[in-house]
Amino acid sequence: MKTRRERNPATQMIIGLFVIGLGMLFLLDNLGWMDLDLRIHLIPTVLIGAGILKVMQTRTQSGIVIGGVMIAAGSLIMLKEMGLIDIGWRTLWPLLMIAAGVAVVVKSTTNRKALEQQVLDPLAKSDPESAVNYTAIMGGFKHRITTQDFRGGEITAIMGGADLDLRQSSIVGDAVLNVFVMCGGITLKVPIDWTVVFDGTPIMGAFDEKTVPPTGPGSGKRLIVRGYVIMGGMEVRN
Repeated sequence: MKTRRERNPATQMIIGLFVIGLGMLFLLDNLGWMDLDLRIHLIPTVLIGAGILKVMQTRTQSGIVIGGVMIAAGSLIMLKEMGLIDIGWRTLWPLLMIAAGVAVVVKSTTNRKALEQQVLDPLAKSDPESAVNYTAIMGGFKHRITTQDFRGGEITAIMGGADLDLRQSSIVGDAVLNVFVMCGGITLKVPIDWTVVFDGTPIMGAFDEKTVPPTGPGSGKRLIVRGYVIMGGMEVRN
């Protein structure tokens, strides 16, 4: 079952201003006051805006790096197409690949530090599957989680797909899952006694909830999904 919560007013204001800016560009183009070029205006603007949303949403270092890469890529493309910098695509693409590699290194370093902390602390009782941090860029992953204390985490899918099966997991109270989808898709499979709370914003995308409502008294187990679905889709079902 899906319910909705009131969203952050500050985030909603930023999204609204971003949409207003795009609308103004199209209006000026339709009035003939400017010649709108998708390469110069729309695509880089979408990259920059999506990167800002990612940086604001994320709680991980790798998420900040990914958002920064999107902002930098959009800025470089815009400056190149406007003729303000002299850089060829043969140079730009390797730079973007290097930036993507940096994001992978940062993520692996963060995961290694978390693993070392668990090894050094024999009293640590946290389940390594209790919190997820997955990134799919021009690729995909499919994973099953079986922890009995799922606490949420973060999933990023950019021109890629993610399939997370939580049907053998359980929640103690609430769990918050931050998602960011851009030109990709995420599929979540949840147990039948979970309540799904979508607290996100689809932007030219869709959130599709296909769970079966619990028939008995509520279990108190809630999965709160927060984030953005940009030109992509997200599906939750059980």
